Amino acid sequence: MEYRFARHNPAPYNDANGKISLLGLGTMRLPLRDPNDPTSIDEEKAQEIFDTAYARGVNYFDTAYPYHGKMSEKFCGKALSKYPRESYHLASKMPGWLLTCEEDVPRIFAEQLENCRTDYFDFYLIHSVHGGSWPNYLKYHVYEQLSALRAEGRIKRLGFSFHGSVEELREVLAAGDWDFVQLQLNYFDWDYQSSREKYEMCAAAGLQVIVMEPVRGGMLNTLCPEAADILHAAAPQRSLASWAIRWAASLPNVLCVLSGMTTREQVEDNVSAMEPFIPLTADEQKTLAAALEAFRAKKLVPCTACRYCMPCPAGVDIPAMMHVWNEYRLHGDQAKNLKENYEKIPESARAAHCVSCGACLNKCPQHIAIPDMMAAIRTAAESAD
Repeated sequence: MEYRFARHNPAPYNDANGKISLLGLGTMRLPLRDPNDPTSIDEEKAQEIFDTAYARGVNYFDTAYPYHGKMSEKFCGKALSKYPRESYHLASKMPGWLLTCEEDVPRIFAEQLENCRTDYFDFYLIHSVHGGSWPNYLKYHVYEQLSALRAEGRIKRLGFSFHGSVEELREVLAAGDWDFVQLQLNYFDWDYQSSREKYEMCAAAGLQVIVMEPVRGGMLNTLCPEAADILHAAAPQRSLASWAIRWAASLPNVLCVLSGMTTREQVEDNVSAMEPFIPLTADEQKTLAAALEAFRAKKLVPCTACRYCMPCPAGVDIPAMMHVWNEYRLHGDQAKNLKENYEKIPESARAAHCVSCGACLNKCPQHIAIPDMMAAIRTAAESAD
């Protein structure tokens, strides 16, 4: 593979702020006061999460312009303001789908700096790159503008978060002098979404990887009873999430594993899994493979509850509907379970209101056929006894 630019990557694991923690805090799933209002961050509980993570050695904090209805960056700026700026690494992202002209890039970037109460980002990403979004980034010369900000020192490392195909990744890698790549990596997706090939492509390009969705939106912390029993039998004291976190961190070209922690207890569990960090052994890999085989037999919808598909023009709570379906599949296709959980969702937000407009399709990083799933969920729920 040929690259247009010469590499100038910083030292692999360190920069002026010191060593980067292998575990990072993602801020897309902070605790809420109102579960139906993503902007209603419970600041007291969220601050406790930040303080606990920081005290336990986590120094990488990842946010983005749209998270929590544009409130995540502001909370991060407030939560981290009590700590010396040089003691942590802060990452945010440029939302390409909001760009309408080249001038939007510096405007949004300046807003983000203000939100985060900083004058630079340690890591900055072009957000959610895939075949549908990349043309907009090219149209408004986003890479060139961000590269200039990197030269000025307002961005220390420049990368992109990726949700597209292998071929699309090859094109994006060749389009710039990147410092890192953020990929969705977990043991479920390793062979499901060509994650292995994407990871190896980044390694071949000399780029380290920031891992997102290591627990796949919490899915790998629940599993099905059969899979959970396999892991609990092998290590009764460990959480299911710790297996997923350690699997991702065991990959040699990984710089940091992001975990979207919603409670202080999750922080303690995640940190304990990494302190000290011991890569998965060959026997543990075999155990995890057996659990994965049992889990895949359930044929789940690969939704991570990222909510990029929202809001739905018809009012459907798409992630909630996906969760109802996966709970149904995880627990033996119990029709009663499906009907009860379906009816717990407000009537106006149920799958029955999907009009198959397709507005959600290009937004889904997992490429789920959402209208088809809504139809299946509606049929199953309404026909349940």
